[in-house]
Amino acid sequence: MRLSLLPTFSCALLLVCNAGTSFAAERAKPNVLLIYTDDQRYSGVHALGRQAVQTPNLDRLQAEGLNFTHTYLMGSFLGATCVPSRATLLTGRTLFELDQAGHIIPQNQTTIGEAFHAAGYQSYIVGKWHQDKASLARSFDSGATIMSLGPYLQDHFRMPLWDWDPTGKFKAEDAYLLTYDKDGKGFRRPLSPNDKRGPIGDEHTRPLDSQIFADSAIQFVEMKDTSKPFFMYLAFHSPHDPRQAPEKYKAMYPEDKVVLPPSYLAMPSFDNGCLMIRDEELAPWPRTPEVTRKHLSDYYAAISFLDTQIGRVIQALKDNGTYDNTLIVFASDSGLAVGNHGLMGKQNVYDEDGLHVPFIISGNLVKEKGRTIDALCYINDIFPTICDLAGIPQPASVTGKSLGPVIRHEASEVRDYTYHAYTQYQRAYRKGDFKLIEYVRAPDAQKGKKESVAGSRVTQLFNISNDPWETTDLSFRPEFQEQIHRLRQEMKQTAVTLGDNKKTTGETYDFWDYYQ
Repeated sequence: MRLSLLPTFSCALLLVCNAGTSFAAERAKPNVLLIYTDDQRYSGVHALGRQAVQTPNLDRLQAEGLNFTHTYLMGSFLGATCVPSRATLLTGRTLFELDQAGHIIPQNQTTIGEAFHAAGYQSYIVGKWHQDKASLARSFDSGATIMSLGPYLQDHFRMPLWDWDPTGKFKAEDAYLLTYDKDGKGFRRPLSPNDKRGPIGDEHTRPLDSQIFADSAIQFVEMKDTSKPFFMYLAFHSPHDPRQAPEKYKAMYPEDKVVLPPSYLAMPSFDNGCLMIRDEELAPWPRTPEVTRKHLSDYYAAISFLDTQIGRVIQALKDNGTYDNTLIVFASDSGLAVGNHGLMGKQNVYDEDGLHVPFIISGNLVKEKGRTIDALCYINDIFPTICDLAGIPQPASVTGKSLGPVIRHEASEVRDYTYHAYTQYQRAYRKGDFKLIEYVRAPDAQKGKKESVAGSRVTQLFNISNDPWETTDLSFRPEFQEQIHRLRQEMKQTAVTLGDNKKTTGETYDFWDYYQ
């Protein structure tokens, strides 16, 4: 007989170990380490995408854990997709239920840190926080080395950092930079007026943030209060650009040897409405093979260095005996194009280019090593899933769906479709083997431009099961017109159900105003 998850109990973890279950009983609440990276697409883990990138530590997590192959960002109404992505992770709510596109987490939305604190955990944060300071302060008991509480200075090389402030004020004057001199020696200094003026792109002004955050996480693991279980949110900025790694990591990927992915294009096939944005200005048009290989080499090097830092944190857990009772959750906030479909950024609704992310639950507590789960899910489903597995109450404000029933073999799926949006320009709907993408550009949509912008409509259809890199558009073939019609009707109804309209998105016009 298979035992189902008990809703609340004080001395057991998740499931009684039995045929078909994934976790073993424990005498104490499990620690939870939630690792969240930035712009690491699903294929940015070697074991998942079988690309050239080397990620031995993440591969080990995958081999020793549960691998969710179909986890997606719902979308974004900002070019900085990491803002809503992190908000959906932290609140367990959909894109259309966020406040101010994810910048603000209101008091009535319980964060994952708050949920674990209420369950008797020490909640701790290291790294990137893209939401408001008030929600940060109420989400964690303590933390170290917080990033993104203020504007970037000129460019992404200047990343102001804050130490944990128990008052929650995180004053601007308390920000500092960690920099390197020409000999590679790091030091800490306050911000200066010159930092705001440039020069732009001075790599010595930006330290290797993944190492900084790993150091802070390791220090916590080594010194934590053992009287309480911990929930640690370890939010890396890497492999977000500007991508940096020690030379030995860059040397792993000679630029002339890098293999271009299946969806590489020198130019996009059409204007998707978001081509004039910072991410797309990182490389010139057209994206030549040489330019794309350089970017992929830098991307892979940053990921491999990040992988090493994650490995250091996991080893610290093992060294002090904490690993045996720690649930390790790994995910990323978005995909990234890096040459796919002629794009560089993540402001799109293609899978690898913007939406498809890794999601792994691993550690000693997982008993079904290397199990693959193909159930569709969103990033906002991670919060309720972790609550379910740790045996703590799910907050009422959470609207995501726990994957616990799938993990326990009680169900094969919790969703039968996914729906995605990027600003007022793009929508996507996936069900079964097929994925429909629709693009709308309203006349004169680019305000402030001298030239008039004509309206346009573009439809794409992919057999996403057979064509995961979305290289073959089927929308022009007569035999798929009925399929397109059905998906369009379902997508429209889903938009109504989710509340996808300009009142919730804050856009100046609505995608649906120009989509018939």
